[in-house]
Amino acid sequence: MEPDDAYSLPSAPGQAIPGQSAPGLTLVATPIGNLGDLSARAAAALAGADAVLCEDTRVTSRLLARHSISAKMLALHDHNEESEAPRLVSRMLAGERFALVSDAGTPLVSDPGYRLVRAAIAAGVAVTAVPGPSAVVMALTLSGLPPHPFLFHGFLPPKAAARAGAIARIAAMEAAGLSASLVFYEAPHRTGEALAALAEGLGADRPACVARELTKRFEEVRRGSLAELAAHYASQEARGEVVLCVGPAPPAAESTAESLDESLRAAMATLSVRDAAATVAEATGLPRKRVYARALELAAGR
Repeated sequence: MEPDDAYSLPSAPGQAIPGQSAPGLTLVATPIGNLGDLSARAAAALAGADAVLCEDTRVTSRLLARHSISAKMLALHDHNEESEAPRLVSRMLAGERFALVSDAGTPLVSDPGYRLVRAAIAAGVAVTAVPGPSAVVMALTLSGLPPHPFLFHGFLPPKAAARAGAIARIAAMEAAGLSASLVFYEAPHRTGEALAALAEGLGADRPACVARELTKRFEEVRRGSLAELAAHYASQEARGEVVLCVGPAPPAAESTAESLDESLRAAMATLSVRDAAATVAEATGLPRKRVYARALELAAGR
């Protein structure tokens, strides 16, 4: 498609943005680190809105000041979105125009805004977006791993048991045939333990990447196996915003769920659940935890 140069910064708040339906809601992607990455269209959308809905007004105020944008800000976050959505939709139906941003990147991607967008759509409010930075896409393209297909999971659960369960569910999808690069967000202080859990649940030799501080001065992209990266971050805590990328399951792990179940049932006919799981895991190359979890489900009749 040919680029459209029609977008320019409105001269006054409330002025219509060319090509934008008004009233309505515009989702505006903002920089993930470098404030210079705000696009001209994004700046126009922010300046032209009756109010900017933001996850943290302190963060957004710095972005607006950097680009000399004067705009009213309203806080919209996980704690008030459900209660505020009906009121905001009513205001849009009455003719107001809002821009929605998160602290960084594309709104709704592991950030607030989904409930408001759903409410706006249900009420017939026009919803559009100004695309821009995404840590998910940037990390994936820098990782050296297959860029498509990919599965974005968001944040893994912070507690070990819940995290292991989430990873086991991904492993089960891979056993059923999923072959895709995996992308996760992670808190810096949990990066080491998350990598260790991924290595245990998906395979220590899986190629992976840790991308942190993307677009910032100390940007780093570290590549290696899950085991290698887990060992590194066990002794050196990550700093800044972190994205984890994991390569697709190797061919040995791409057996179907049906064949795994058949192997387990055959083994369990003569062995204990634990021994059957160990035997099948060794024969298939699948992670023992994953096979044992499925064996327990089969033993329980699920």
